Amino acid sequence: MRLIADGIPATMPDGQGQAATFSLGSAERIEVMRGPFSSLYGNASGGVIQIFTADGPREPTFSGGLYAGSYDTTKLGAQLGGTSDSFNYLADLSRFESDGYRDHSAVRRDHLNAKLKLDTGGRGIVTLVVNAIDQPETQDPLGLTAAQVAQDPRQAGTNAIAFDTRKSIAQAQLGLTYDLRLNDTDRFEARVYSGDRQVTQFLAIPLAVQNAATHSGGVVDLDRGYGGAGLRWTRTAKLIGAPFTASVGLDYDRMAERRTGFINNFGVSGALKRDEDDVVTATGLYAQAEWRAAPRWNLLAGARHSRVRFESTDYFITGPNPNDSGSVRYSDTTPAVGLLFRLTPEMNLYGNAGKGFETPTFAELAHRGGGASGLNFALQPARSTHREIGAKARLGEAGRINLALFRIDVVNEIVVDSSSGGRTVFKNASKTRREGLELAWEGRFARAFEAALAYTLLDARFEQPFTSGAPPVTVPAGNRLPGVPPQSLYGELVWRDAPAGFHAGVEVRYNGKIYVNEGFEQRGRNWRLTEFLRVDNVTDRQYIGSVIVAEANGRFYEPAPTRNALAGVQARLQF
Repeated sequence: MRLIADGIPATMPDGQGQAATFSLGSAERIEVMRGPFSSLYGNASGGVIQIFTADGPREPTFSGGLYAGSYDTTKLGAQLGGTSDSFNYLADLSRFESDGYRDHSAVRRDHLNAKLKLDTGGRGIVTLVVNAIDQPETQDPLGLTAAQVAQDPRQAGTNAIAFDTRKSIAQAQLGLTYDLRLNDTDRFEARVYSGDRQVTQFLAIPLAVQNAATHSGGVVDLDRGYGGAGLRWTRTAKLIGAPFTASVGLDYDRMAERRTGFINNFGVSGALKRDEDDVVTATGLYAQAEWRAAPRWNLLAGARHSRVRFESTDYFITGPNPNDSGSVRYSDTTPAVGLLFRLTPEMNLYGNAGKGFETPTFAELAHRGGGASGLNFALQPARSTHREIGAKARLGEAGRINLALFRIDVVNEIVVDSSSGGRTVFKNASKTRREGLELAWEGRFARAFEAALAYTLLDARFEQPFTSGAPPVTVPAGNRLPGVPPQSLYGELVWRDAPAGFHAGVEVRYNGKIYVNEGFEQRGRNWRLTEFLRVDNVTDRQYIGSVIVAEANGRFYEPAPTRNALAGVQARLQF
């Protein structure tokens, strides 16, 4: 997935991204793109999630909120925004804390997101975005075996407490965008950004394993600096008398990472075991065009040429641990085409096809098989072919429905080869296939009721056999891809009383969660007070929230919370 916040990439040039950097408290909207055309956003963009921070209100406004719930969960937030002539501003600050559902799973996260926008009229719009997150000493309870889940799903995994498994993250990012309307037909956009991300993680690895000559230790320490720039030019014109819009752009992104590893001596960082500088640069040149060839026909086409280079300089060279410096380059051109037909004023039919390109990330390159040291430069990028057809229709004034049928064929799928002793080694599978359908419906009804339903059917399988693990085991053709659910279902029903500001809703997920929301609002001339209550997993069902694929000791399972609640109050004041 490619993550973008206010036009600034939240995904690193190697494809790594963390949605935790998104500030939901100040978000105006979130846009999701999946399908062939997402490849135009760059390396590893099988899908794109964009978040847009709201503009500040017209009048200076301060708001704050307090939330509290199960497992000593609290969140405290404050927001300040306003407008002064051509200058608009919004700043959001929050702290989240929880002891967690399981033992050894406490977390604290401080988050700052700010957007400053200056509209200079004919000279364009300049927007400055600042984002910072501090998440120190987040405890990691690790995965459980099936027997441990049956015994006590809230317990910490084997050796989690003994080795004090935890992760600390600190990230700060600054981005600047410039949007200039040159004339009635031409528009110019530019962005530049820079940031720093520091990660320290303590893993539960037996000391005997860590002390092996080529092992990188049980403490991972990363200091990552990153940045980039992008330019885009768009023209709107006529082609053979029909509306035509074309865009061309250039992206450049770079990440330099200082990676060190140490012995985890039962929660204390010990002797040095890894020391290297890793650099990845990504360059992308793209073009996209849309042509309304006839009143009922739209043609879209685009292509992107990507080049990604990984380089590692090794400084930890001792005896059996050789110099593992090296580099590798990947490149590809990924085209996409689409056709849309307006069957009726209320219904559109479409078809899209395109190519995808996903390089390994540094996390996937981090280890070689057989206990060898250094990066796994033999790992190749995954290349995919996407095909999709579908329909989008309005159901009167109060509803709509979307249906999509898709198939994705991948060559050199990047999969887990083995996961043992704190080292996850990846390899390329031969061929995989994903095919299925997505159905989404939403509608509004009498008496202030609203409803929505989303269903996905997905058949994801290996098309050719390959070997995996140590010792090697053959994975036969036809096996399902691990960690991919074959189907999922989401539904919600909401009732709103507009005069009172009260609304209540029920959300249902196929995985067993049932959510209940209630909200109430009071307003004055320049103030607003909102309260809410949320109950998760009303049926109190025990289930697994996520799995760890190919964990060598069978600790695959990460249990999710049983019934829990969250209540809060938010106040807003204009002055």
